[in-house]
Amino acid sequence: MKVSIILGHQHQGSFNHAIANTIQETLQAAGHTVCFHDLYAEKFDAILPHEEIVGPVTDPLVQQHLDEIAAADGIVIVHPNWWAMPPAILKGWIDRVMRQGVAYKFVDGAPKGLLKATAALVFTTSNTPEAIEKQWFGDPLENLWTTCILRYVGVPNVERTNYASVIMSKPEERTAWLADVKARVAKAFSA
Repeated sequence: MKVSIILGHQHQGSFNHAIANTIQETLQAAGHTVCFHDLYAEKFDAILPHEEIVGPVTDPLVQQHLDEIAAADGIVIVHPNWWAMPPAILKGWIDRVMRQGVAYKFVDGAPKGLLKATAALVFTTSNTPEAIEKQWFGDPLENLWTTCILRYVGVPNVERTNYASVIMSKPEERTAWLADVKARVAKAFSA
């Protein structure tokens, strides 16, 4: 399988990077082809120019992302929860890559997903304890990724997992979370 990993976290030493590295290692050990993108390290331009909406993509990095996401059998997204949203760089990636004509089209006035990926995993982290987060906000990231984006573009199997509270966690908790990541990736992308 070809699996695209998209990481949206600015700090190389973050737990999000540890999650993404665990995902990459797990997929490669299982023999999958991995396209790994650290959006901050790549300096991905999150600004969607008007010309790109109405015309062809001229940014070679964006074109690479478009080609890879169209060819992916699986997708994995990793990011922190910032105010119930992904970081701006990842929102810009959505705007520029999950675009009409590549990720979806309209047929008889209704959207039709075009991506061939059959499974997607979204791993998020937060510092607010999960019980408080759900009590106050519900789960906006679940709706965003599952309903508004990934199923919209044709990915039928979507699973999101949140690890919290990272800032209050102990090393043994983070080790257990990484073991959970490995197990979820192995299950979602079994041959």
